[in-house]
Amino acid sequence: MATTTTAVTTVNHWIGGEHVASKSGRNGVVHNPATGEVIAEVGFASAEEVDRAVATAKAAFVEWRATPLSRRTEVMFRFRELIVKNRAQIAEILTRENGKTTADALGEVSRGLENVEFACGIPNLLKGGYTEQASKGVDVYQIRQPLGVVAGITPFNFPAMVPLWMIANAIACGNAFVLKPSEKVPGASVLIAELAKEAGVPDGVLNLVQGDKVAVDRLLEHPDVKAVSFVGSTPVAKQIYETATRNGKRVQALGGAKNHMVVLPDAELAMAADAAVSAAYGAAGERCMAISVVVAVGDVADPLIDAIRERIARIKVGPGSEPGIEMGPLITREHRDRVAGFLDKAAGEGATVVVDGRMDGAASSEGFFLAPSLVDHVKPGTACYDHEIFGPVLSVVRVGTYAEALKLVNENPYGNGTAIFTQNGGAARQFQFDAEVGMVGVNVPIPVPVAYYSFGGWKSSLFGDLHIYGPEGVQFYTRAKVVTSRWPDPGVSKVDLGFPQVR
Repeated sequence: MATTTTAVTTVNHWIGGEHVASKSGRNGVVHNPATGEVIAEVGFASAEEVDRAVATAKAAFVEWRATPLSRRTEVMFRFRELIVKNRAQIAEILTRENGKTTADALGEVSRGLENVEFACGIPNLLKGGYTEQASKGVDVYQIRQPLGVVAGITPFNFPAMVPLWMIANAIACGNAFVLKPSEKVPGASVLIAELAKEAGVPDGVLNLVQGDKVAVDRLLEHPDVKAVSFVGSTPVAKQIYETATRNGKRVQALGGAKNHMVVLPDAELAMAADAAVSAAYGAAGERCMAISVVVAVGDVADPLIDAIRERIARIKVGPGSEPGIEMGPLITREHRDRVAGFLDKAAGEGATVVVDGRMDGAASSEGFFLAPSLVDHVKPGTACYDHEIFGPVLSVVRVGTYAEALKLVNENPYGNGTAIFTQNGGAARQFQFDAEVGMVGVNVPIPVPVAYYSFGGWKSSLFGDLHIYGPEGVQFYTRAKVVTSRWPDPGVSKVDLGFPQVR
């Protein structure tokens, strides 16, 4: 009987509005995480190929920054409509390369689309301020101008959404953009670039370089790249921030997380359990905003764990393209094994593995599967607590009081997001005030802001001053210029060497 194999495609760069094959002689492969099959080959960019993309962007920037805002807005609206029209195709690529379920992939496209819709309001977002008669006959006003060539480096877990976080605001503000997507999931970004061209984005304004550290390092040191946006792990975010700022660039580098969900004794139990399971195991836990620690306060712990365990038993794990599947595989075999390793360590560190995803039949398939796992009696100082696991492992820490729960949140080196579940408005208000993190959810387990606010954490979850997308995204991709003007009246002109006065 003949064996069928998946055809292996080639993923190229996108430079100057066309596909460009890599000539570096280096490449990588893309797997379907649900089957383990190699489905694509990716040509990795050389430093020279990165230089070509940057030079192309620099040349395109000259005309694009002079393009009227009304025209840029028209292009963004068409871009939005094309993403809507092709959202199923984008989602299909996400499922094939990342492993997430079809529903989750469509949700990712929708959240990315919100950022394009926000960028459609760019004429209002770029409005400056004007002060008449600041001094006699003198007016002062501020304008915001694009930076030039800006770059984005994006992770494997959101191959469409995170690039759209960056691309939409960057090009709407008048910049030219060079994207280096994750080499594990390159397909969605190529389709997005094709749709941008169809929408009317001029050739060279949006470019993609596929690759690895060689491409990243060249972007970080290239003198014509004015700013860098990054989303990924904390060690890499820190390195990118230090390298790029040393080279004189503006940087926003979003790192890892260890998000705590505090459950007070008065919380609605079923609601809290539903939220914990949804936030811990959605996208196989490969979210920087996933809930990885439930902090159970007082006597809520036992019934909450029972409710979570009951819900885990009903989760259907399998290939994301199959109907009814709720959780797909992890991105690679190596990452799956790394995540499973935390379960090996848990028992030896005094924790209790309540649900072991390694015992599920899915874990032994050809795909990179690990079923949902639940670990109780976890404490700070252990591997499960201290590390960002980035997989379907939910830890439970038991504490006696709100103060102890807050201490855990605030002493953690990460500060991305947190949530509290309670029916007490006063407690929720106090937690909102006390929590030292960038994003807080009140009875909302994954408090990712809507597109007209900005996304980002504190502490070791963010390197840089400005959060990504939303109003801070516009601020990041532009710089302010203040103009002080006086139209001359020769009759009153004279030499004055004193300090300029306004009174």
